[in-house]
Parts: sequence; structure tokens; C-alpha cells
Amino acid sequence: MSGGPELRTFTVGGRTLRVSVRPGDGTLTPLLLLNGIGASLEVLQPFVDALDPRREVIRFDVPGVGGSPKPVLPYTMMTFAPVVAGLLSQLGHREAVDVLGFSWGGGLAQQFAVQHRRRCRRLVLAATGTGSLMVPAHPRVLSKMLTPRRHRDPDYARDIAGEIYGGTMRQHPERAAEALHAQSRLGPRRGYYYQLAAGAGWTSLPLLRMIQQPTLVLAGDDDPIIPEVNPRLMARLIPGAELHLYRGGHLALVTEAPELAPVVDRFLS
Repeated sequence: MSGGPELRTFTVGGRTLRVSVRPGDGTLTPLLLLNGIGASLEVLQPFVDALDPRREVIRFDVPGVGGSPKPVLPYTMMTFAPVVAGLLSQLGHREAVDVLGFSWGGGLAQQFAVQHRRRCRRLVLAATGTGSLMVPAHPRVLSKMLTPRRHRDPDYARDIAGEIYGGTMRQHPERAAEALHAQSRLGPRRGYYYQLAAGAGWTSLPLLRMIQQPTLVLAGDDDPIIPEVNPRLMARLIPGAELHLYRGGHLALVTEAPELAPVVDRFLS
């Protein structure tokens, strides 16, 4: 049975990454989690805790975020997908794993599923869209997404939580600062901007028909960052995709993990 997570550092393709592996018992396909923008791997801990304990779970900090040093050179979704594949190889995973991409990580997950299709068995796209070509959020929401301030300033995170995250953050904005681990942000601000740049001009719209893996699109009905029309369109364009629309906002995968983790477990199993 699984134990506690192991934290290690790997260098793949010139990128140094802090990696967490929660061991499983080998009976279930390992799950790779790709996190949102500016968020260290700890942010997804409530979701990991709510998953089937038999499942190995792999997380990492992207360059310049959390415990991963800032990158020497910028990267894009296309150039970072091979880094993810290389990390899986270094971890000993030659067979396909399951992949869940959350928010910004959902873009990387889509790219990975197409670019390295033999390394991805099943795909979960949570609170994410198609990149630069999608129905955008309100300009007030987008303006607050351009800086990492909400990750570093708990008071600011509370002030804007309802407006940008929706769902239960409207009634309990204090949970946003707690969910984002604002007090424990380790990486330099530059990492956030590298992530922004990686997604600038990128879109998955031409890729969606090429996603052949069984796919679950997980989306909230009150997500100001990803308007509901976007996941509906993704589920329609990805062959055979399943759409699970939950009542909640952008951070529900973290703040309502006990409700959503079983949905993911059922799909992966």
C-alpha cells in the first residue's frame, strides 16, 4: 500500500524540476498531475489525498515555480512536453500513464497527449480551455491573471477570490488564500511570467480531433476564468470525450476534492 510522498530533484532536457511521487501498490495506472499557473505541487495536495491510495501520483513544479529553479531559457507547450516525457522515463515509467491537467496544466496535458500519445493512457482536463483561441474570461478577470500577486498576498487573494474563481469562493473567499498556499510560495515571480509566455499564442483547437485517448472534461458551471462554453466545445471536438459539469468554480478540484476525486478515480478505473 502507498506511503508518504517522496520529494526528489531531476534534470531533464536542461530543466531542473522538483518532483513529488506518492507511491502506489502497483495495481492501478500511475497518474501524472500537471498543475495550474504559478502553483507549486503542494496546491494539489487535497486532491491527491482524496484519490484512491492505491494509485501512484506524480507531481512536479515547473521551472521557476515552487521548488524548481528558474529556467535559463524560455519554453513553450511544444518544447516542454518532451521534458514531461523525459521525466516519466527517468522515473522508470516506460508504459503509458494517466494524465490530469488542471487549468494551465490542462493546456500542457492536451499538447502532451497528442505529441506523446503512446505515453498517455487516459486524459482528464480539469478547469481548462483551448488557450489563446477560446471564449475569453471577462477583462476584469483577465487583468488579475496577468500577475502572480494572488499567490503571494493572502489579503489580495481573499479580495479577488470570488470574482476570479467563482463557486464557493464567492461565499468563502478566505479559502482561496489557503488553497493557493500563499504563505509558502517559494519560486521567483519570473516563473509565473515564463508560464504566461509558454501559453501566449498557443491553442489546442487544431489538436482536439487528434486526441485519441479516452478523455474526461471536468468543468465548473461558475468558473469565471474558463467560461462554460469552452469545456462544452472541447468535449464535443475531442472524439468520444465525456463531459462532467459540476456545480462550482475554478478551484473546486482543490477546495472540493472529496467530491471530485471519486469522479476522476471512476473514470481512470
